[in-house]
Amino acid sequence: MKRDTILQKIDSTSHVIGKTWPLYAFVTSNPLTGYENRHFKQATTEAEQLVGGHLLPGVSTFRNAWHQGEIDEQELSDLFKKNGINFSAEESLSQMESQITESKNPHHEVDRLVIKWLMTFMDEGLAEWSMPNKEKGFYKAWRALVRYDQEFNLKALVALPEENLEALEELLNNYTEEEQVKILEQHLSALPGWTGYIKYRAETNSEWQNKFKITLEDYLAVRLSIANNLDFKLLNTEINHSVKNEKSDLQYLWLKAWEKTWQNKLSKELNTILETSDNTSTSTTKAKTPEAQLVFCIDTRSELIRRHVESKGDYETFGYAGFFGIAMDYENLSDGIVKKSCPPILASAYKVSEKAKNENQEEIDNYHRRQEREKFTHYFLKRMKHMLPSAFGYVEGSGFFYGVSLFLRTLMPDRLYNSKKKEKKSFEGSCNPDIQSINNSSAIEGISLGEKTAIVKSAFDLTGWKTFSPLILFVGHGSHSANNPFGSSLDCGACAASPGRHNARMLAKLANQPEVREALKEQNVLIPDSTFFLGAEHNTTTDEIVIFDSELPTSHKDQLSKLKGNLLKAQHSAITERLGDSNSSIKAAYKKTNDWSETRPEWGLAKNAGFIVGPRSLSKSINLDGNCFLHSYDWEMDTEGKALEGIMQGPMVVTQWINNHYYFSSVDNDNYGGGTKITHNVTGRFGVMQGNGGDLKRGLPLQSINETDQKAYHKPLRLSVYIQAPKDRITSILKKNENLRSLLDNEWIYLLVIDPTDSNKIMKYEQNLHWEASEKVAENQLQTIR
Repeated sequence: MKRDTILQKIDSTSHVIGKTWPLYAFVTSNPLTGYENRHFKQATTEAEQLVGGHLLPGVSTFRNAWHQGEIDEQELSDLFKKNGINFSAEESLSQMESQITESKNPHHEVDRLVIKWLMTFMDEGLAEWSMPNKEKGFYKAWRALVRYDQEFNLKALVALPEENLEALEELLNNYTEEEQVKILEQHLSALPGWTGYIKYRAETNSEWQNKFKITLEDYLAVRLSIANNLDFKLLNTEINHSVKNEKSDLQYLWLKAWEKTWQNKLSKELNTILETSDNTSTSTTKAKTPEAQLVFCIDTRSELIRRHVESKGDYETFGYAGFFGIAMDYENLSDGIVKKSCPPILASAYKVSEKAKNENQEEIDNYHRRQEREKFTHYFLKRMKHMLPSAFGYVEGSGFFYGVSLFLRTLMPDRLYNSKKKEKKSFEGSCNPDIQSINNSSAIEGISLGEKTAIVKSAFDLTGWKTFSPLILFVGHGSHSANNPFGSSLDCGACAASPGRHNARMLAKLANQPEVREALKEQNVLIPDSTFFLGAEHNTTTDEIVIFDSELPTSHKDQLSKLKGNLLKAQHSAITERLGDSNSSIKAAYKKTNDWSETRPEWGLAKNAGFIVGPRSLSKSINLDGNCFLHSYDWEMDTEGKALEGIMQGPMVVTQWINNHYYFSSVDNDNYGGGTKITHNVTGRFGVMQGNGGDLKRGLPLQSINETDQKAYHKPLRLSVYIQAPKDRITSILKKNENLRSLLDNEWIYLLVIDPTDSNKIMKYEQNLHWEASEKVAENQLQTIR
């Protein structure tokens, strides 16, 4: 077997694993990305048989939703009848309960030994002593040391091949082509968390990957060598892909009935708003200029704060993907680390860094000196704790000071959190973001005027912008929590699990540049001279909005002061709604954000189920309870459909990733989620295991999707996308984009169109570019549930 053939087979079989993102950039993504060309039910069946676990909601989940009135009895009955099932609802639940399946791991000992070596090699600076020979790559480093591993007990006279592909060639040579593929699939999927992180490192070519290379062929060569030496069968012949599971058929119909009930409810609310509006055109009414406009991320957490901001004054809000259209990497001034700050599906075109303002150079120099002192202090204390001569004396001598710190952090976490002090110590007030092309980072002039103009214009095109207020805020979002390995998962998903503040500041700077505004005039985008743009950040744990206003003209200071006062009121009322405590809501939020024992500082995007693409008037009067992503869009301004195509290809795909991440973490938290935080063990700074071993956790912790160990908070529903646009326009986009059509035909996403050219009738995409009217909306009422 040729080595190129082995590489091709590994590449083709690697679809069985998704990517596992590191803790410092924990992007929410679909763990079954490689199965998206299959129907959702087929994909879950294949993944269950290969990887294990349960990928459809359990009986207790359906029973609870049924008793809560969340599943329409008529919808369920219709689906049963259509599929030839004669059970009643209760009979079907009992039938599913009687079919309990258990999954076993036939290669537990192999997994344990492989994990031991992976932990040692892939460590990213957490371990005090590093594995020798790491610079040679994983397989060669393992080969050099494995003879000293008594657990492995290498058989006498066995000579391990020098190269990974040579080892794989020897191990697979006696198997047929079909068997080789199955062996690769089974062993790649045996530890999908670890292999997913290997896949991530290889594809992103991270700094650690450049230093210490590890590939899937390395992993397979080590794993199969260990299995072979321990006399384990390389091929598990007990997996049967053709098994028909009656339980999963019933589960899938229950899931669809639940999702259709949710759609019926939202469709009814949207239909009521559309029927009571004066007309169907968003452009016939003369637009009034509000006092201020705020552009939030489409994130579901923005829905709450947008409602409360709008209620506090003459303010207009928009929804736009939180990377604000800038495909960039960001270099942090505090540590020099460069991180991606745009959706993972986009290649970064720009690098943004901080440049000191002329009058603030001394402040930045002092900032750097302070950072160096803190860095040295951290290094010194770490060395004192870890060096054998000083460890015991250091612990004894410093115990009192650490004890006081622990006491305060435990009993008074809210008093230790000072958001104003935190922002005052930041560098944003003394610096401006500076953008460069990645392909020409040495260019002094930055990027071209054409690129700057395109970035700014794209924001206005995609959101359907008509008028410009004196103050316009681009509001990114970030989260703050203590003692939380998964903290980055609460930051902006559109920014690759980074805070969105840097993108927001960059877009504001570009939009303020006179030459950009002049160029926009030639494209019929007229920004008044009185308009000023500001970057801001919404802290999703405390609902505080921090505004970066160091460049604000004197003429706008009174307006901004009024806005800040109203944003403080919006913070208070939003937290009151979210936490249910009107007397000390802000104090309670500060406590949650800084409490190191808090298992759920905030809910993140839990309960996400819908995505509404259209003008704010569609959803402004509805309390969506944080269930929906909201993207602003005006179909009349987008005559060629290019903006809508961009939304469907970008934000819609990203929200599908997020939705599936939460879905799979909910239906099987042990195998596809993060497990309980109580027994988390951070390994190598990049991942989490349960206890002292096992697979890397690739999903969200139990506490992020459950209220208690037994009571769910997130509802595992697939994403329902509502778009207000002509149906023919959407059909045309789907014809051109096979990947979008595949997601719909295979039921990874539901799509409903609100057609403004047909009396805003709501039509639902079925399959193969066919649409059907929503019967529940036509009836304008829901069936009485139980």
